[in-house]
Amino acid sequence: MVTQLLFGEHFEVLEEKKSWTLIRITYDSYECWIDKKQFLLLASEKGLSDSSTGVTTDILQLAEHESGAMISLPLGSSLPNFKENSFTLGKEKYSFEGEATFPFAKKKVLPNGEDLGGASKWYLNTPYLWGGRSPFGLDCSGLTQIVFKLNGIKLKRDAWQQAEEGKTLSFVEEAKTGDLAFFDNEEGKIVHVGIILDKGKIIHASGKVRIDKLDHHGIYNEELKRYSHKLRVIKRFL
Repeated sequence: MVTQLLFGEHFEVLEEKKSWTLIRITYDSYECWIDKKQFLLLASEKGLSDSSTGVTTDILQLAEHESGAMISLPLGSSLPNFKENSFTLGKEKYSFEGEATFPFAKKKVLPNGEDLGGASKWYLNTPYLWGGRSPFGLDCSGLTQIVFKLNGIKLKRDAWQQAEEGKTLSFVEEAKTGDLAFFDNEEGKIVHVGIILDKGKIIHASGKVRIDKLDHHGIYNEELKRYSHKLRVIKRFL
């Protein structure tokens, strides 16, 4: 598994082979294969604009299909054409009375990074899952991407892709809440990312979503009494 689609996220079909479909995800242009049983085919993407799409803001909520069936919506799911406690996906209609926001409807989403730091803590202790993007399991770049989605900022899917965006900071002392710190391996490849918090802390997915110390060397894990990740670069996206 390389990534996950949350409810309401859409994509373009590129190729089909038996029961598998090669897709390009609209949100981040990521390409991967998906089983044909796991998606609803839409006639077009008309009406699926960012500004009219709500994003769920609770760990797990429910939507009711017009047939009466209940659909589970993990944190960060998209609600296309959302208004007045209802939304539509293609010709399918749903009712929804839970908590949601319109992160991409505002021109200036965040004057500072406090909302990024707060949203990231919703995922504390979530188990690590390679390719995951939900509160039931996610990886390091899945955490950063979905937290930024909740705050109206689009990021690419993988850590090395995210590291190619944003404004580079010269020193860790310049970092603010919401900046991203990237870490490399012995070959110099970006292999990890986390969200910087205040007071020299960082939240990241390593075994589980956790908060550790951060300095110019990297992430210091107090449980292990050693550095777990070597700092490469810090980027600002606000």
